Amino acid sequence: MIRKQKPKLPAILKYDLILANVGKHITLDEKEISFFTSLLKEKHIDKKDFVLKEGQLCQYISFVNSGLLRAYYLDKEDKESTIMFAVADWWITDMYCYINRKPAMLTIQAVEDSQILNLKKDDLEKLYVEVPKFEKFFRIIMQNAYIREQLRIIQNLSLSAEERYHQFLTKYPQVAKQVTQKQIASYLGVTPEFLSALRANKSKR
Repeated sequence: MIRKQKPKLPAILKYDLILANVGKHITLDEKEISFFTSLLKEKHIDKKDFVLKEGQLCQYISFVNSGLLRAYYLDKEDKESTIMFAVADWWITDMYCYINRKPAMLTIQAVEDSQILNLKKDDLEKLYVEVPKFEKFFRIIMQNAYIREQLRIIQNLSLSAEERYHQFLTKYPQVAKQVTQKQIASYLGVTPEFLSALRANKSKR
């Protein structure tokens, strides 16, 4: 049986988005760019396939070149709680397990066909040694992620479900168009039925 070849981005385009992302915080010369890109592993993920499954060793942080990924936690009753979505130009991993080389607590799945660039933890350490300015870059990335999650926790404690839903639509309009209502509900911490009723009430106003 001949397996269908996965589409690959041209070499030049493959790194355009990630280099622009990095360039927001640090400046690289040609040698540094060459070393950085040599560590990246391109991967195509079909819709509903997994980048990472709970229990697997978390070895990579992934940059989304195209498509959409979702990270979620599955409890003992198989209830999914969406932790985050990642669209093109975003980074995603199970950060605690990636940094500490632990089995994943989260599952990361493709919501649609996606192209990602993976950076292995061992290669990240090499990058810090060979191009020290990347320590600044990833410090900023992790700081921003921490701030985002802190604000989300505060919003969950202080805002109603309707207010959180409105903020989600305002902040992530493109994500809202690409994911299911069930996935949005699991991100907001409400049932799909509750979200459906909330949307129905909103449309009547």
